[in-house]
Amino acid sequence: MDRLGTGIGWRPEIADGIAELPGVDWVEVVAENICPGHLPPALEALRARGTTVVPHGVSLGLGGAERPDPGRLAALAERAEALGAPLVTEHIAFVRAGGPLTASPAMEAGHLLPVPRTRDALDVLCENVRIAQDALPVPLAVENIAALVNWPGEEMTEGQFLAELVERTGVRLLIDVANLHTNRVNRNEDPATALDELPVEAIAYVHVAGGIERDGVWHDTHAHPVTRPVLDVLAELCARVSPPGVLLERDEDFPTTGELAAELDAIRTVLKEAPTPVALPTPAPAPVPTPLRATGVAVPRGTATAVGTVGTTDTATATATGTVGATGAATAIGTAAATGTATSTTDAARQRLAVAQTALLSALVAGTPAPEGFDRRRLLIQSRALAAKRASVVARIAPELPDILGGDYRPGFLAYARHRPMRHGYRQDAMDFAVHLLAEGRPADPDAHRRLTQWWRDRAGPKPPRGGPAHRLAHAVRRALHRR
Repeated sequence: MDRLGTGIGWRPEIADGIAELPGVDWVEVVAENICPGHLPPALEALRARGTTVVPHGVSLGLGGAERPDPGRLAALAERAEALGAPLVTEHIAFVRAGGPLTASPAMEAGHLLPVPRTRDALDVLCENVRIAQDALPVPLAVENIAALVNWPGEEMTEGQFLAELVERTGVRLLIDVANLHTNRVNRNEDPATALDELPVEAIAYVHVAGGIERDGVWHDTHAHPVTRPVLDVLAELCARVSPPGVLLERDEDFPTTGELAAELDAIRTVLKEAPTPVALPTPAPAPVPTPLRATGVAVPRGTATAVGTVGTTDTATATATGTVGATGAATAIGTAAATGTATSTTDAARQRLAVAQTALLSALVAGTPAPEGFDRRRLLIQSRALAAKRASVVARIAPELPDILGGDYRPGFLAYARHRPMRHGYRQDAMDFAVHLLAEGRPADPDAHRRLTQWWRDRAGPKPPRGGPAHRLAHAVRRALHRR
């Protein structure tokens, strides 16, 4: 693996500051937030002066029960080629559930949720990673995530899970030391043990980020300074291996350029002061993944369209009905029909994983009962965090809504989200929220109601989308508005 050096997550809000920071060898961009052929000028300027740019995906859902969506893979491949990236990265997480495998409505988390460390989940993840590897033009590295909740009945530690994933697929690892610290606080998992079990020679690079502890729970916010315990985990990692790259992440509440420079200096100090790593045996060559193009999942490149916001998705809502999270009630629908791939040995595992993930996500975003074995208090914390993030992202991509609704926006959105899962990404979520308010005759203020009505009309087009409850609700709102 080529050495990357010290880098920072590129965000438009701090683009000018990043251009001024000394010693930045490379940057990472959220893949879904850029459009090939229309890169931001500040990012193009970095590339022109030789700065490496790595696309970091957030929406594949490699840890989900479904096979990776060909369109999303094509989009990630297109961005890697447009940026001339040496690799691409994604997460070991699931981000959506429901749909054909459970004969229930599709739901989106709008967040990275943990995968159970079980044989079923590992088998599915390995196949999904190999599908992604086959579709991408450059190597893939996958990231460990932070978690608030523990899955019951886990069969492996995180280190064991990642080690077997690497052994079976040859995938590289993106190790987030802040997430290792988060799991120490929230899941009582020792970062040193995880690092001891990892194949550290497979590390492509490392993430470092800040967070905050509230009521005994660590929140991986990416909106606070990097803490000493996180830097200590980085030092633990550097005592085992010299990582090819280390990157500072910051996503919200951006500090001054000087403060970012100080955090980068703190990271460089850890790297400089780290003892020489203990020599490891030369690893055997990584296994070459068996090509999967014959299964029909390889996708043509250059067909992706731009996605404007992190987590924005275009996944179609399942037309099948059924109780979300029900076990044994829904008949499995073969993945071959859903994805166009041949039947594989993971189909039964996918079915079991789909039921489990749908039950968890439904409890988090639709208010259904908590699945057996989960900590109900932690589920409530996670549920509230998901709703709060959803409200914040919608406010960013549709700033007219909080402007129109004023102080009623956030409580109104949180009440709306309590039993209404996101199904088509954040932009559609904003539209659905407006429809919900208008259907209930809100806001009560005539001027705010008029402005919200006009906002919705400007974006709804001549006809609302067809099919399902959202269509019927939008149609009812349109009829009511025409009568005014």
